[in-house]
Amino acid sequence: MTELSNAPKPGGKDLVEIYRRMLRIERNEDAVLASMRRGRLTMPYYSARGQEVIPSTISHFLNDEDQICTIYRGIQDMVAKGMPLKPLWAEIAGRVDGTCKGKGGAMHMTHPETGIMVTTGIVGSSMPIANGLGWAAKLDGSKRVVIAYFGDGASNIGAFHESLNMASLWKLPVIFVCANNRFAEHTRYEDGTAVDQISKRAVGYNMPGFTVDGNDPDDMFAHASVAIERARAGEGPTLLECMTFRFRGHVVGDDDKYMTKEEKEAAMAADPLPALRARLVSEGHASEEDLANMQEKIEKEVEEARDFGLESEVPSLDELRRDVFAEEMPA
Repeated sequence: MTELSNAPKPGGKDLVEIYRRMLRIERNEDAVLASMRRGRLTMPYYSARGQEVIPSTISHFLNDEDQICTIYRGIQDMVAKGMPLKPLWAEIAGRVDGTCKGKGGAMHMTHPETGIMVTTGIVGSSMPIANGLGWAAKLDGSKRVVIAYFGDGASNIGAFHESLNMASLWKLPVIFVCANNRFAEHTRYEDGTAVDQISKRAVGYNMPGFTVDGNDPDDMFAHASVAIERARAGEGPTLLECMTFRFRGHVVGDDDKYMTKEEKEAAMAADPLPALRARLVSEGHASEEDLANMQEKIEKEVEEARDFGLESEVPSLDELRRDVFAEEMPA
């Protein structure tokens, strides 16, 4: 991993807040998967279990004005950013009260009120879109920053290279956050990527690039804070390669045979969620009672959101053509 000199360190309150976001992601995903097993949700779902530290730490430094562009495995990024769960659940259930009226589903959500601009199923497309938002932020003179989330596989397509080049050339306030979970769909990292560290590619575009332990809140905190502060100051983009591991296959139903049993067991044994919980207690940042109350509150929020989403009305047939074609205007 890449070291920073005089790296900023999280305090106890920072760690508690990062844990809260992580727990909200995990509890929400657990409820989604339970609803799928019971036949109450029918959809493709891309689990990000095991990767919660990355968006939770990044979002700790963001406000509602800051924006994110994420991908089909991006529900974790949206939940970490603070997206309300009721319209999220209505959307994944295909209901009219969803963020996109039930037309987008889990792979295509947006919530501009909290800075969640785009969720895309096109690999790598979060990056050029983030550049457009970054250019808008630069034009209006704001201190807004934009996060482009993507996976390691997306670093091998043209949009990655074009976006890094443009962002560096124009000094856009964009942070490129690669969640390197070591598998691009069903392909192991070493079988599809020539370079041993994606962060090395930043050199070719004259921007800082760091390989970070994406499961370590301290390492993520140090690098995220520096990258975001740099972007706010008008100094341009940063590439963060955040090393992590997804506990489940590419999509629910995938038998993940491309993972070895040993590496998967080792990753799950080092699950960052219970590890951070234990740390909070051992270092005196929170008591077991505090964390139990936090979990109870989050589980209530998730339960209410689930019921709201599943009980919402389905879109009417009139919605089939609405928002698809421009409406005809009288001559």
